[in-house]
Amino acid sequence: MKRQHGFTLVELIIVMVITGILAGMVATFLKTPVQNYVDTAARAELTDVADLALRRLSREVRLALPNSIYVSPDRKMLQFLLVKTGGRYVDVSDAPPAALLPLDFSPAASLQFDIAGAAPSGRQQILANDYIVVFNIGTAPADAYTNGNIARVTGISGTRVTMASNPFATASPSMPSPTNRFQVVTGTVTYICAPLAGGGGTLTRNYSTSIFGPAGLGAPPYGTPALLAKKVSGCGFDYTVLANTNAALVGLSLTLTRDNGESISLVRQVHVDNTP
Repeated sequence: MKRQHGFTLVELIIVMVITGILAGMVATFLKTPVQNYVDTAARAELTDVADLALRRLSREVRLALPNSIYVSPDRKMLQFLLVKTGGRYVDVSDAPPAALLPLDFSPAASLQFDIAGAAPSGRQQILANDYIVVFNIGTAPADAYTNGNIARVTGISGTRVTMASNPFATASPSMPSPTNRFQVVTGTVTYICAPLAGGGGTLTRNYSTSIFGPAGLGAPPYGTPALLAKKVSGCGFDYTVLANTNAALVGLSLTLTRDNGESISLVRQVHVDNTP
């Protein structure tokens, strides 16, 4: 009679116990590397979010109308007027032909003027409801926030711009640009940081086609909001005008925190040109 071969129940239990012990030892050795990988990936994600937000903010700050950047006293709001394009206007001193209209800075105000050279095109094309700003020095009478040197565009045909009003001719004293330059502003950008302990705060970008200045800070709404970053536990904006120059430094700091308390902080400085 042939003998039958196989495993006894005792042998099977012994194998299972040994396998469990080995699996537990392997899991112990793998736990730390796996946890390190998970933590590194989470830190990288936080860093990417913060870096992307500060890159976006830095890029737009460089497009701010000269002398329009404002930081709230608590350093949690940053506001400026966003420039789309610019150019030179035809001036009386250019002795233009009759076919070209200069930008009038005299009491006999005209609502039209011609751009010197070709009009901007593509994404920089001047459109109705944009704003023309001339020589913004940030104080009256040349302060766009107080409507001293800013006019809304009602239309453009070729190089000829039509404005809703001509504040440049009514300013006292008149403030023409020494180089006949103008900037085209599309609206007001307000970055609002609302940090919370533990990473429950947000960073938002608010945009409005209206012009409202530093007085608008503390008087929301600031326009259409867009979320730039979550998990914000700390942030700060700074604006420092450099002495004896037409330049300034904008300081940006952002801290993001995970649910487990781990956080990352990024700091960036942006040089801005305030030459009007």
